[in-house]
This record gives sequence, structure tokens and C-alpha cells, in this order.
Amino acid sequence: MEIIATVNTKPFAGRSVSALGLSLPCLTSPFYNQRKRNLVIRDSVAVEQQTQTKAAVIRIGTRGSPLALAQAYETQNKLIETHPELAEEGAIQIVIIKTTGDKILSQPLADIGGKGLFTKEIDEALINNEIDIAVHSMKDVPTYLPEKTILPCNLPREDVRDAFICLTAASLAELPAGSTVGTASLRRKSQVLHRYPSLNVLENFRGNVQTRLRKLNEGVVQATLLALAGLKRLNMTENVTAVLSIDDMLPAVAQGAIGIACRSDDEKMVSFGSLSC
Repeated sequence: MEIIATVNTKPFAGRSVSALGLSLPCLTSPFYNQRKRNLVIRDSVAVEQQTQTKAAVIRIGTRGSPLALAQAYETQNKLIETHPELAEEGAIQIVIIKTTGDKILSQPLADIGGKGLFTKEIDEALINNEIDIAVHSMKDVPTYLPEKTILPCNLPREDVRDAFICLTAASLAELPAGSTVGTASLRRKSQVLHRYPSLNVLENFRGNVQTRLRKLNEGVVQATLLALAGLKRLNMTENVTAVLSIDDMLPAVAQGAIGIACRSDDEKMVSFGSLSC
């Protein structure tokens, strides 16, 4: 288990996880035309690290991607809303942990273990009392939880649908035959090829949201599909070309849901969670 950084946090209102923001005009915008457009990279991830002044009341374990950090800060804000004493500087600490899924990017997820790749090391830190709660994207959580852990809390669920993102076409149906769609998801690949057998799928299209959009901008693929929930949490919905209906693209189980895990014997964290969700 590799802990990358610990972050002494202040209340998140008015701050941002500056998430390599990318801007792409939506095809429905009056300013959009069918000429190829480039994504604009604004800036890089900035995580404020500070010297510990006292022991944190709650240590939140999370991955280090911009989206994972946005979800951790959303969790922090929910805790502070219901427990104002946690607004004190240093009361909540965010612990960034690198998972197997973050380390191995050269292979498709299905080839290296599938479910649990983005949660295993965080759950181990939880069991070993290195963190107090773990923030997980529920679609990454295995069916059976590790022993000694529970999921007492889920934050309000975001939009479950997928977003289509493309620089040159308004929909999957408008992509020319032979175009390549990038996705690391077997679910998305199978549905795309079932409906549009003339398209190609680059299946090991790995990386965080910003990395995938950069690859799209560089012409590695002609289009990609991302969870709309993640784009909303990153305030990056300007990149969306079209939102796919559930009939057109069935979402993953638990897509858009954030789960908060803790140790099964930690009554204090269970009580925090029950009041915050």
C-alpha cells in the first residue's frame, strides 16, 4: 500500500481541485461548427499540503486523481455541514493512496483483476487503522466487502448516464465507418459494437478524465465515452457532446454513486456517516 500524500484540509467552499480542466464547445452550442476543434488544457492538479499541527479527527482515504479528490472533498463538506466542529483546520485530513489500478496502466482492467483494483489498497489502509473512512466510487467496489469493513453511507447519487465526447461528430451514429472510440470498459465496448459494428474500439483507453480527453485531442481516438457524473463533479460538462439515454447506453451498476466505508467496529465513524448521508 502506497500513501502518496496527506493533506490537512480547510473547508472546501470557495476552493477548487484544479483538475487539468479541459474545455470543448458542446455541439449544441451556437458557437460550435463542424470543423475540428482542440481541447484546451487549463492547469494541473493542485493539492495543498500543510504541516500537521495536531491529530486529525477524521482521516479520509482516497485515490489521487482529480475526480477522486473531488469526491473526497464532497465527503468532507457533507461531514462539516452536519458536524460544524470539523470545520476547524486540521480536523479532517485527506490521505492519498495509490492503488493497483493507478499503477498498472498498460493492460486492460479485465486482464489484471477487474473489480477491486481501485479499492484494495485503500481498504487495506482502513483495516490497518491508517485511515478512518474510505471514499469509493461504488462502481469500483467488489460485490463482497473485505472483512472488518462496512459501507454505512452513500452520498446522494449523481446522474447515472454516460456522455459521448467527440471533436467532429454529434453522436455515435454520425461517426464515419472505421472511426475509433476509446474506452477501457467492456460494457461500453460491447454496446458500441453491437449498435455500430462499423466502428472500432480502442479498449485499453486508460487514465483519468483529463488524460483521456488529452488523448482525444491528440487524435489517438475520434471519440470517447465517460460517466456524466464524473464530469459534473469536476465541473467539466462543457466537454460533453451528447448525453446518452439509458436505452442507448446501459450504465454500470452503481454508476454515479459514492460510498463511504469504515471499520465495522468503529462506532464513532459509523455515527458520523449516519448523520452526514
